[in-house]
Amino acid sequence: MVITGRRREALDSAALELHELTGGCVEALVSDMSDPEAAPGALAAAQEADILVLNAGGPPPGRILDVTDQQWRDAYELLLLGPLRLARLAVPAMAARGFGRVVLVTSAVVRQPQADLAISVVLRSAVTAAAKLLSREYAASGVTVNCVAPGATATERRSEILANRARLAGTSFQELDAADAAGIPAGRAGQPQEVAAVVAFLASAAASYINGTVLTVDGGRTETI
Repeated sequence: MVITGRRREALDSAALELHELTGGCVEALVSDMSDPEAAPGALAAAQEADILVLNAGGPPPGRILDVTDQQWRDAYELLLLGPLRLARLAVPAMAARGFGRVVLVTSAVVRQPQADLAISVVLRSAVTAAAKLLSREYAASGVTVNCVAPGATATERRSEILANRARLAGTSFQELDAADAAGIPAGRAGQPQEVAAVVAFLASAAASYINGTVLTVDGGRTETI
């Protein structure tokens, strides 16, 4: 198993946790998927990988007209082109071997947009469309492509978003945290492990007939049918 990311300390910690959970060998590779040169190295390290989980960090919050050209470019490289580069290298080889799983972690905002998450809404929607197209290319060869769309999840990313909203609204983080949780039918933010469980299922042989879909993991908050 190979995991990649831009921060060595976080990677090493995740690799150790995965090793303790699985007992397998986990290689931590420092790599920036927004760099066009990074994808070949990541795939070479993974060798004949049959499972590809693509989970890029969330872009800066901001409303649609507040986002700068450079922010759009940076997020485009990371959120859309980065995953497509990896898929271009990995998926045909998966199909040749007769089995493959691609899981893209996006966001519930692709189904229920939030005004202050404009970059995520626009570009993760594009990622979702790309995943749908890719899901049709190699399905007959045993390769599935699906998206997992988390809602509010207890991570640093959620704290960053709520802190930004609190600053703009002139209120406290604690008040917004409580109000946000109250708007979720489950009454709380999700845990990263709950998102991971859905990813693991879609990556398994048991999910062989699930392809080209989006599984929302949001405690029931998304109101669209």
